[in-house]
Amino acid sequence: MANVLKPERQEQVRALGRLGWSLRRIQGETGVHRDSVRRYLTEAGIQIRGERSRRLPAGAPKPASQVTADPGADSKPASQVFPDSGSAVEVLTSAAKSSCEPHRDFIATALDQGRNGKSIWQDLVDHHGFTNHYESVKRFIRQLRPSTLIAHPRITTAPGEEGQVDYGTGPMVRHPQTGKYRRTRLFVLTLACSRKAIWLLSWASSSQQWCEFHEEAFRRLGGAPRTIVLDNLREGVLQADVHDPTINPLYQDMLAHYGVVALPARVRHPDRKGKVESSVGFAQKTPLAGKRFETLEEAQRHLDEWAERWADTRIHGTLKRQVAVMFAEEKPTLLPLPAEPFRYYQYGVRVVHLDGCVEVAKAYYAAPPGWIHRDVHVRWDTRCVRIIDPETGQLLREHLRTQAGHFRVQPQDRSPRTPPQMEQLLRRAHVAGRHIGTLCERIEQQRHQYGARQILGILSLVKRRGFAAIDDCCRIALEADVASYRIIARLADRPGHGPVVLQQTHELIRQLHHYSDTIRRKTEPQTHEPDRTRSIPS
Repeated sequence: MANVLKPERQEQVRALGRLGWSLRRIQGETGVHRDSVRRYLTEAGIQIRGERSRRLPAGAPKPASQVTADPGADSKPASQVFPDSGSAVEVLTSAAKSSCEPHRDFIATALDQGRNGKSIWQDLVDHHGFTNHYESVKRFIRQLRPSTLIAHPRITTAPGEEGQVDYGTGPMVRHPQTGKYRRTRLFVLTLACSRKAIWLLSWASSSQQWCEFHEEAFRRLGGAPRTIVLDNLREGVLQADVHDPTINPLYQDMLAHYGVVALPARVRHPDRKGKVESSVGFAQKTPLAGKRFETLEEAQRHLDEWAERWADTRIHGTLKRQVAVMFAEEKPTLLPLPAEPFRYYQYGVRVVHLDGCVEVAKAYYAAPPGWIHRDVHVRWDTRCVRIIDPETGQLLREHLRTQAGHFRVQPQDRSPRTPPQMEQLLRRAHVAGRHIGTLCERIEQQRHQYGARQILGILSLVKRRGFAAIDDCCRIALEADVASYRIIARLADRPGHGPVVLQQTHELIRQLHHYSDTIRRKTEPQTHEPDRTRSIPS
């Protein structure tokens, strides 16, 4: 049986297919085998790039627009790669013998893919049992390819296709609360095609702050790229995995709101997002170096002015064109922004209670039948609460928010009969006391299974206050025709059911504390000592 990807992973594959990516390129980015990619795209009715195209004869040179970097090596979504001058095969034959000789094919392939010596050495150590130092690999590469023949591939990206994001350390800014200078965080988004960058500052980071930075960058750009390449930081990626990374759900939903797909960079491939890392260093070394600011707003204003005056008007060292001109060409290709911004929510894991509900801000929302004592994912905002299957991501229930202490239950979630768990609670209540059992039955008749929390509360009062005291409180509540845990708790707190407090009002020969043992023996069986013949089943 073939492996089944998570729903969000399947959607990522389909989204890349809609962008016109090839099977090889999707495999390089996601780690999903090409056969699986083809199957998911075919099932979704998405045209696979190159499937119907005419194959070139063997040995025929490819057009420049079709020469791409191998995504399997560095995962760079390149649409053009300018190859090295000279053939690697010819140079390899002249290499001297060394400890790297058994791995010559692997090294040759990696060099053709544009990888550097450090990454090749790390892979040799990790996956090929290589024990020598990095210098051995560097010397072997130098023998294979003289410096005059080594050319790093120039990788270009289609306009509007990719943006890269990263965090860096920002300048020192005086904190408004402490009055001391404090290091800030620098967020950067760089468009891979035009090199247009957005620099934003904050005091700290969180999942929502990370998402808000993206939204602000999209607004400043006037659109959004189709893909976002990011590092495996916690704000964006909960669990890094080369084949199936777990994306932060808030981050994933925010990007989906703008039609953007997240592409986490592979571990040990820092060059995958080299463009944004260059933008981070550019800002750190140029406008922010040696600077201190009195407010965060002042620092951000300084950074914005520098970006407009210098960063956008510079001639890019690699592309030899002005950044502002290239961005003007790329901007029309960006995805249009939605009419409304993303609506942020909180999320967490909840265990479905005995009453079939989950708790959010002291209010209770019903899950479908059959989920009692199981984990669910819950997402909530100011308007609604969503209960989600943690395995499939399926939306189980959606409720409007309600006040603390209230329930939200859909008609199909009401059980037609008393659940076994509720019957067990009622049996415990009857064992605890006659009036306790009657009151708990009354609660179950009025609230059905959703009265389980109140019944559990009454049984907890029995453990703390004793059977006799709580049974008497239940008797009073029944006489008043009121069935509620809150009433029982209030009755139990009244002076008649509290601990006996004696005060010495007349002078005695001896102080009252000398009679403490006698007082305790006479009073505790009446007020505190539970009936030892009764017990609450666990």
